Amino acid sequence: MNPTSVIFDVGHVLYDWDPRILYGRLFDDERALDAFLTTVVTKEWHFQHDAGRPFAETSAELSALYPQHAAMIALWGPRFGEQIPGTMPGMAALVDELDAAGVPLFAITNFSGEFFADFRAREAWMFDRFRDIVVSGDEKMVKPDPAIFRLALARFGVAAEATYFVDDNAANVAAAQALGIRAHLFRDADTLRAEMVALGLLDQTPNHSAAASASTLG
Repeated sequence: MNPTSVIFDVGHVLYDWDPRILYGRLFDDERALDAFLTTVVTKEWHFQHDAGRPFAETSAELSALYPQHAAMIALWGPRFGEQIPGTMPGMAALVDELDAAGVPLFAITNFSGEFFADFRAREAWMFDRFRDIVVSGDEKMVKPDPAIFRLALARFGVAAEATYFVDDNAANVAAAQALGIRAHLFRDADTLRAEMVALGLLDQTPNHSAAASASTLG
C-alpha cells in the first residue's frame, strides 16, 4: 500500500542547523572558531541534549574542562535559535503543499526539549501544520533507537506501512525501514517531491498558490 501520512525529521530536512552561524559572529579568529567547534562544543557533546540531559548540567561539565571558554559555552543554550538560520531550500513550500492536500503531517526529531520549546513557538507558522511532534529530549530516547519510532507510531495513531518517513541520516532511515516504514534519505526538496508524486501523496503539477503562500511565511 502507498503511504497516506508523512513523518519528517527537523534538522537538515525542514530546517538548516549550523553552530558556526552563531559562533562565527563571536570569534574574530577563524582558527580559534574551528578549534572551539571541533574540540569543545562538539556534536557528541550536543547529542546529550537530544537525549534529554539538561543544558545546565552539560554546560557546567564542559566549562570545568575548558574554563577559558566558559562564557562561550554558556551561550549555546540561550542562543541556540541563532544556530538555525531558516528552512531548507524548497521545504517550506513542500510542507505547505502537503498540508493544502490534506496529508497528515508528523515529526520525529532529535532535539533538546529545552531548546525545542522556544524554537517551536518561533516557527509556529510551520509547526502548526503538524498534528504531533515527538521530541527526543522530552522522551529521553533518540533516533535511530527503534523505541522512538514505535512510540511515535503509537502516539500518532498510524500504521508503519501507511507512513512515509523523511530523514537526512542513513542510520535513522534504516531503523525506520526495519519497522516497515517507507523511508526516504533526504538530499533536496525536488528529489523528495518527485518521490512523493510517485507515491500518490502529491499531484504531478505543483500547487503554485501553496508555494507562494509558504514563501511569505518565516
